Amino acid sequence: MPDQSPLKVWIDRDGALLRLRLARPKANLVDAAMIAALHGALDTHRGRTGLRGVLLDAEGPHFSFGASVEEHLPGRCAVMLTSLHALVLAMLEFPAPVLVVVRGQCLGGGLELALAGSMICVAPDAQLGQPEMKLGVFAPAASCLLPYRVSQGTAEDLLFSGRSVGSEEAKAIGLVEAIAVDPEAAALAYFDAHLAPKSAAALACAVTAARGPLVSDVRRRLAEVERLYLDTLMKTRDANEGLAAFLAKRQPQWEHR
Repeated sequence: MPDQSPLKVWIDRDGALLRLRLARPKANLVDAAMIAALHGALDTHRGRTGLRGVLLDAEGPHFSFGASVEEHLPGRCAVMLTSLHALVLAMLEFPAPVLVVVRGQCLGGGLELALAGSMICVAPDAQLGQPEMKLGVFAPAASCLLPYRVSQGTAEDLLFSGRSVGSEEAKAIGLVEAIAVDPEAAALAYFDAHLAPKSAAALACAVTAARGPLVSDVRRRLAEVERLYLDTLMKTRDANEGLAAFLAKRQPQWEHR
């Protein structure tokens, strides 16, 4: 891909592994360009014969600070939500396991991408969270995906508080599968030991079988939460105040309406 692309894409392990690397540090924002690059890479390689996995990671000290706040503003958020949710579904439906490697901050839309993967491996310094509530909005995709990884109560804690959790807490609540000093090496070792020896055809069927109810439910729920976000939330005074306050680097003044 061209150097100006926000995403690095290459094939590893003799054609068995698709590598995707967010390449716009340090923030690695999940904005329109990043979403389009990720979706395009998945579409391009979806039919690759012999593909047994995808490894998604990021350049720099942080996985992603999340989505572009500017793209959440009225007039732009509908396009952003539609494209991000289409990417989430493309990841959920990809016919090979998606391994996600996280270092540093993994927030907002960045965590929503990770949640759409099969397995999340983090560094000890990882911090994962959905801070949208601090801006007076909520996290649509995470509202659908988090309850599949953690308990309903824990999902609500993370979604309502907007707090981040460190690697140890994330492992304890089931948000991530593994912690490693070198999470990329750990994910590659898992791929080599457990996925590379398998039949790509069998893996594709196994992914479809395991994720069938998840994909069906998330597809339906994403449509519902998009409508809630656009038709109700974005018409509130506080949602617009929260976004404006963030961009102005000031504390929001809530009026609870």
